[in-house]
Amino acid sequence: MKLVIHGKNIEITDAIREYVHQKIEKAVSHFQNITNEVDVHLSVARNPRINPKQAAEVTIYANGSVIRAEESSENLYASIDLVADKIARQLRKYKERKQDKKTQAQPTNEVVVPQPVVADLIGDRTPELPQEVVRTKYFSMPPMTVAEALEQLQLVGHDFYMFRNAETGEINVIYERNHGGYGVIQPRNNNGHTHHTNGKNGKVAVNMVMPEKSHSR
Repeated sequence: MKLVIHGKNIEITDAIREYVHQKIEKAVSHFQNITNEVDVHLSVARNPRINPKQAAEVTIYANGSVIRAEESSENLYASIDLVADKIARQLRKYKERKQDKKTQAQPTNEVVVPQPVVADLIGDRTPELPQEVVRTKYFSMPPMTVAEALEQLQLVGHDFYMFRNAETGEINVIYERNHGGYGVIQPRNNNGHTHHTNGKNGKVAVNMVMPEKSHSR
């Protein structure tokens, strides 16, 4: 298992490195057969008014899936303890889901409840990007179903997850709705179909996904 440690606004001392190895390796000790690489990012906020300001983020690459956890507190070692416990729980859930899929006699059907399509999400407003890009991430985007994207969303711990839809080949976004359930944003051309975009004139369709009970939060 490969373990990589990065730091932002902090020197990764031998003591910190040893503590990370001790805690993270213990957290993944029962899952090393599915764990390919572990990326640990430690950071300290420069602004003293930000509280908590010492964060530990762990990203695990496991057999094509990405599992992520992040915790922060006023003490870096406490943040490492918290994120180690959290990533162990995430790995346990991931392994249980994989085992459940193998033991299912019949494949479960994905339940998608279409909602009214929103023709235009931004109206006459002009999309604007932040003046300063503070972080850029690159990652592979293999085709997957909506159900698989929902599972990835729950594993990475974000509010949304971008993926390439296996059925259409297009880029979609699945997100957690404030009032429960999950939504899917997908491109739509002017004739109302959601299989192809139409360049700058393309519009956006929004559907609601009702997760299986085992995937509910």
